[in-house]
Amino acid sequence: MNDETIERQDWPLLPWVLAGILGLSGFMIWLVGGEDGPGTRDGLAAAAGAFFFFGGIALAFTIDRDRWKEPVAFSALVGLVMAGLAWRTVGGSESIAAPEYGFLAGVIATGLALPLFQAGFHRSRWRTPYRAVHDNVWTDAICFAGSMAFLGASWLLLVLLSELFRLLKIDLLRDLMDQAWFGWTWSGAAFGAALGVLRNESGILGTLKRVVMTVLSILAVPLAAGLALFLVAMIVSGPDVLWQATRNATPILLLCAAGAWVLANAIVRDSDSEMSGNRLLRGAALLLVVIVLPLTVFAAVSLGTRIAQHGLSPERLWGITAIAVATAYGLAWFVAVIRSWRGDAWRENVRRANLHLAVAISGIALLLALPILDFGAISARQQVARLESGKVSADDFDYAALRWDFGNAGRKALARLAETGGKAGEMATLARKQTERIYSFDRDNQFRTEAEIDVRVIPEADAALRKLVVDHLRSHAYLCPEFCIALDLGPHKDGGREVAFVMNGRYQRVALPQGTLEPTTEVAPAGARAFGRDTRVEVQSIEKRYIVVDGRPIGPPLD
Repeated sequence: MNDETIERQDWPLLPWVLAGILGLSGFMIWLVGGEDGPGTRDGLAAAAGAFFFFGGIALAFTIDRDRWKEPVAFSALVGLVMAGLAWRTVGGSESIAAPEYGFLAGVIATGLALPLFQAGFHRSRWRTPYRAVHDNVWTDAICFAGSMAFLGASWLLLVLLSELFRLLKIDLLRDLMDQAWFGWTWSGAAFGAALGVLRNESGILGTLKRVVMTVLSILAVPLAAGLALFLVAMIVSGPDVLWQATRNATPILLLCAAGAWVLANAIVRDSDSEMSGNRLLRGAALLLVVIVLPLTVFAAVSLGTRIAQHGLSPERLWGITAIAVATAYGLAWFVAVIRSWRGDAWRENVRRANLHLAVAISGIALLLALPILDFGAISARQQVARLESGKVSADDFDYAALRWDFGNAGRKALARLAETGGKAGEMATLARKQTERIYSFDRDNQFRTEAEIDVRVIPEADAALRKLVVDHLRSHAYLCPEFCIALDLGPHKDGGREVAFVMNGRYQRVALPQGTLEPTTEVAPAGARAFGRDTRVEVQSIEKRYIVVDGRPIGPPLD
């Protein structure tokens, strides 16, 4: 590949073309998702919205006047991959453990694939020059940031114009802005128009890229000095101080490693001729390149300590994946320096490692996004093994996590535990009865005992009703945290009993033993209609059932 693939030829119609593509994409996102847009709870609608969103973005960044067939194919592939992941994330959110992480892995995979495709990696493979990939990464980032800034400015302009016309009592523009279809279409068109203008300005983009990297290079010096001092201080004091100081050591260390990665690349750039001749900056780059590895190793030790204490979970497995990627970069960079520690060849080794790792991580991220590895099943097996081996007691085991955080695999493991009997079986049975996730600051007391529940059941002589009430309250800690009264409302339409849990100023209706909950009903007066000349005023006698506390009805009628 020659340098012609890096240069972009001006296309005067490009802003209009991209405005049309992304404007249409925005309209289609609204059309398939309705008012909810991509936040819809319907799997097929979410898939269609993801196809138009990610496919449209990919096409806008890749299409050119004389080259459109390959970009269309690439964009369609990106859209289909992200549509499948969106369908799985939304449609299977109840059965999959941490589905949002799989979707994020897909975003990372396609985000890395974009500059590789723009650089022609699909044609030249490993012969692709690093300069082409590096140029597209920074150019895309600048174009995206600039387009987002223009999008915000365009909405500010709309607000100003709508208020201007409102002075003349013309609300057309204001009414349009309240329509979801207009918002999606306008946003897509504005973003596309700005992106088209920026992509046409290759000379300005080159200057902006150099300015951004120069500014970031300045930050590399204090970051390198600070990280070096941190590592020395930690070696002197011992890493135990780090684990005792904060429970967030892993994300902090990973963020520092990511910052070192970005700033080191800002100095190394795409060739030695593009680098600054400042020895301080070059020394800071070398220090940052070397520091990434120990930072990621300490992050791995921090997460390992957490796993040893509490076992695996889907989130921790994704954390292991992130640390593995960061460690791969740190190790590759460290080896690049060691191989040429006497000369300046380490910088070219770092660039080559960047290219190889970008390709590998894009493929690994896509693999992890697909339904191949079930992190929920892996975590559930390990957690149950810890319980059965005695590493964690039946009282301290997190049954709610199996119920809510580990997907279908966790619920199956919970059902098997419920059949084992004993303390673990009792607690697992209570967790299975939960109808919504309950968060509590007291992780050591997930389920209350009967003695800890202060409830009066009416009628008091009904022992079967009291058992249903107590069993429900044991697995729903947020209900009746203090004294309450459980009032029998009679048979439920779907079977069982209907009970109202009356608390201070409110009540909640529950079907037992199914546990179907209705929203808590607060005491609030019904809103009155506007009073005017046409208002009809009359006296009526209306008989309805209410819950009455000390002679005063609370909440709306029961019927």
